[in-house]
This record gives sequence, C-alpha cells and structure tokens, in this order.
Amino acid sequence: MARSKEFEENVVLEKAMKLFWEQGYEKTSMMDLVKHMGIHRRSLYDTFGDKHTLFLKAMDRFRDKVNAELVGEVKRSKNATEALQLIFSFVISGEEDSPSGCLMVNSAVELAMRDTEVDLKTTELFTLSEQLFKDIILWGQQDGEFSSDYNADDLAEHLHAVYVGLRVMTRTSIRKEKLHRIADLSIKLLTK
Repeated sequence: MARSKEFEENVVLEKAMKLFWEQGYEKTSMMDLVKHMGIHRRSLYDTFGDKHTLFLKAMDRFRDKVNAELVGEVKRSKNATEALQLIFSFVISGEEDSPSGCLMVNSAVELAMRDTEVDLKTTELFTLSEQLFKDIILWGQQDGEFSSDYNADDLAEHLHAVYVGLRVMTRTSIRKEKLHRIADLSIKLLTK
C-alpha cells in the first residue's frame, strides 16, 4: 500500500525556490534542499525529480508569483506613473521574507549561457516583463501622461533593462536611495 505524502508540494516548492534564489543553482546541494525543504531525499526525487527539474519548477513558481504580484500592483494603480513607481518600489524593496534580487535574473547570469532550459525560462519572463512595461507605457501615452516621441516597444525595452539592472544592484550594498533615484529618473524621462 502506497504511503500518502506528509507534506504540501507548494509549501516545499516555495522553500526550494527561496533556497535557489538565495544561493544559486550551483551552490545549492541536494543535502541543502532536503534539509531546507524538510522532506526526505526519496520524497524529493519521487515528487520533483532530480535537482535540475526541481530548479525549473522553482523558476516556474517564481515567474507565476512575481507576475501575479506585478500585475496586481498595476491593477491597483490610479495611473501609469503610479504603476511604474509601484513596480520599481517592489523591485527595490523586495518582499519581507524573500532574498534580495531576482531568482530569474540570478539564474540568467549564472546559467543561461550553458543551460538552454534556464535560458528559455528567463527569456520567457523577460518577455512578459517587457510586455507589462509596454502596456503601462501605452496607458500613459493614451492618457497624455507620457510622451509619444518614442514608441512603446523601445521604451519598454529600456525600462526592462533598468528593471533588470536594479534587480542586480539590490544584491549589493548600494543604498536603496540611489536605486530609487535611478527608478525615478527613468519614469521622469517618459513624461511630457
């Protein structure tokens, strides 16, 4: 008779995601995962497969979670400027119980050049982020908040590059005030 699982998959996947986010893929061992997730090695393999498969699932979880949070921030915004301010504040301040930076950006830097699956997942999220920026820019242009001197695609690519740069910089000792100035200037450049 098969034993029932003694853990909630999403809870332990969240723990794995945060560990990969904090330490990176290469530095995280299976022993680290077993200890941090609080499950047996056999259960980890039976439920999630090998370390690489678990990592890809953790990336998917991160993508879904961050995308939902950012879309939620945009929906709560009164205007396009506020939407961008909320997104950049989210990036700079992060979540209270989460590592700094971004699992996807960290993974792109660490692995994308030699792991096509990681490259695909990071590129997929980057495309989603650019589309979100484009939608906000179009909103601001239609409402007259933002200049229409440049097309929304080009501006979205620029804002996404700033966004990724800020994600990297949050993992350093650079003061948050500087990061906020960078974000504020990037938004100000869009205005008429």
